[in-house]
Amino acid sequence: MCIRDNHYSVRTERAYVYWARWYIRFHGLRHPVEMGGPEIQEFMSYLVNDRQVAGATYTQALCALLFLYKKVLKIELPWIEGISRPKKPTRRPTVLTAQEIELVFAQMEGVYELIARLLYGTGMRLMECAQLRVKDMDFQRREITIR
Repeated sequence: MCIRDNHYSVRTERAYVYWARWYIRFHGLRHPVEMGGPEIQEFMSYLVNDRQVAGATYTQALCALLFLYKKVLKIELPWIEGISRPKKPTRRPTVLTAQEIELVFAQMEGVYELIARLLYGTGMRLMECAQLRVKDMDFQRREITIR
């Protein structure tokens, strides 16, 4: 209930519960109150070194554990030094030209084309688009209210 009181999304709740369970299982089903900074450091190092998780996954796992300790258990952790962090790959983003985008849209039709055009044109996330309602659109002002 603590996560809902803080107005986190249901998907974030599921992800945080997943990471808390994995953390507890990783340490032999010990209660988080019995653990602290060194155990978090060990778990995060395992994720980076053995599991080779991406940076976003690492951040999500760390945020979930910090939420567990600070908000749920109300335990203030000492600053965790020396946590292994994932290396960011050096890559350049691929950007399609306007002609390439139109070719992609030309391959679509109906609802899928509408969704793709909305996502591309507005910068909405997929779930924001899926939950879009007619009353969220103001055609006179040319505005879409995203919730």
